[in-house]
Amino acid sequence: MTIPFLSLKEQTAALKPEVMKALEAVVDSQGFANGPPVAQFEKELASFLGCKEVVCVNSGTTSLHGALICAGVGAGDDVLTVSHTWISTVWAISYANARPVFVDLDPATCGMDPRDLEKKLTPKTKAILPVHLYGVPVDLDPILDFAKKKGLPVIEDCAQSIGATYKGKQTGSFGLVNATSFYPGKNLGAWGEGGACMTDDAEVAARLRRLRDHAQQGRHHHTELGFNWRMDGFQGAVLSVKLKHLQAWNDRRRAIAAKYLAGMKGLPGVRVLEAQEGSSPIWHIYPLFHEKRDAFRAELEKHGVQSGVHYPKPVHLQPAYAHLGLGEGALPVSEQLARTEISLPMFPELTDAQADAVVEAVRAVAKTLA
Repeated sequence: MTIPFLSLKEQTAALKPEVMKALEAVVDSQGFANGPPVAQFEKELASFLGCKEVVCVNSGTTSLHGALICAGVGAGDDVLTVSHTWISTVWAISYANARPVFVDLDPATCGMDPRDLEKKLTPKTKAILPVHLYGVPVDLDPILDFAKKKGLPVIEDCAQSIGATYKGKQTGSFGLVNATSFYPGKNLGAWGEGGACMTDDAEVAARLRRLRDHAQQGRHHHTELGFNWRMDGFQGAVLSVKLKHLQAWNDRRRAIAAKYLAGMKGLPGVRVLEAQEGSSPIWHIYPLFHEKRDAFRAELEKHGVQSGVHYPKPVHLQPAYAHLGLGEGALPVSEQLARTEISLPMFPELTDAQADAVVEAVRAVAKTLA
C-alpha cells in the first residue's frame, strides 16, 4: 500500500455533482468576474470567521500585497515577518517596495517568536506580519500587545490556517487586515487560484474592493494606482460549495493529528508539534522534525509512505534575498526547522488504516535511524 502525501481525487469526486451545478449557475448568470458568486462567498466566509468584511482576490499572494498596501506599508518601510514560510509572504513585502526584517521562530508553534520582536524592531518598522504556519496559530497575544505599544498594525498570514482558532476566535480575525489563500491544496481550496483579505475596518475593505478593480470609484474614475485582482466567478461558486464542508474536514484533520501525536510522541530523534493551550490548529501540514531528514524520508518511502518538505530553505537564504546580507546562523531556529522538517500525509480522506500505517512506518524508521 502506497500512502500519498496528498490526494484531492476523493474530495473532488464526492463534490463534483454539487460543484458542477454551481458552475452551471455561473454560466447562466454570466457572473464570470467578481459578480454574485464571489459576493455570496464573501458573505459566507465573513460569517464563518466572525469578521465584518471579506474581499476576495485572485491569489493568496495578491491578498498579502493588498493587505500591506491598506496597512499603509510603502517604499522605505520595514515589515517584521518570518523567514520559514512560503516565499509569497515576503514577495508581498517586496511588491509594496518595503523591506522584510526577519523575526526568529518559537519552536512550540513554528511561528513568530514574540520574544524576538524588540530586537528586530527598527525606526522604519511599519507593520508586523506573522504566519500561522502548518495551520498552527502563533502565540498572538504578546504579538498584538507589542504591536499596540508600538502603534503598529498586525497582518495575519492565514494561508494555511482558515478554521484554526486562538483563544476561541478564528485566525484571520485579530489583525487590522489579514490574508489567506485558496490554492487547490489548501484546507479550503478552489479549483484554481484565489485568495481573500479579512478585516473589520470598512474603509480598508472599500479600498481593497477599489484596488482589485483598477482602483475604480465609480465607472472610469480611478483614484490611485490600481490592479486587476478580481476573483473569477467560478472560484467563488466552488468555494461556497466547499465552505459548507470545511469544519468537518478540519475536524478530521485534527483526529488524524491526534492519532499521529499519540503514536509518535517520545520516539528517539523525533519531534512533533502539539496544540498549545488556547489554540486549536487545523493541521494543513502535519510536520515532524528529524536531524537525518533525507534518510528518514527515503526510509518512509520504502514503507510506502510519501512525504513532503515545508520548506527546505528559509527565505533569508534564498538567492532573491541575498541583498539583505543575512547568511547562515542569522536565524538559528528558522534554519534548524527548515533543515529538519518532514511533512506527513494529511488530508481529510486519509483513512484510519492509512494513518495507522503512517504511524507504524514512522516508528519503524525512527528506531532504524536511532
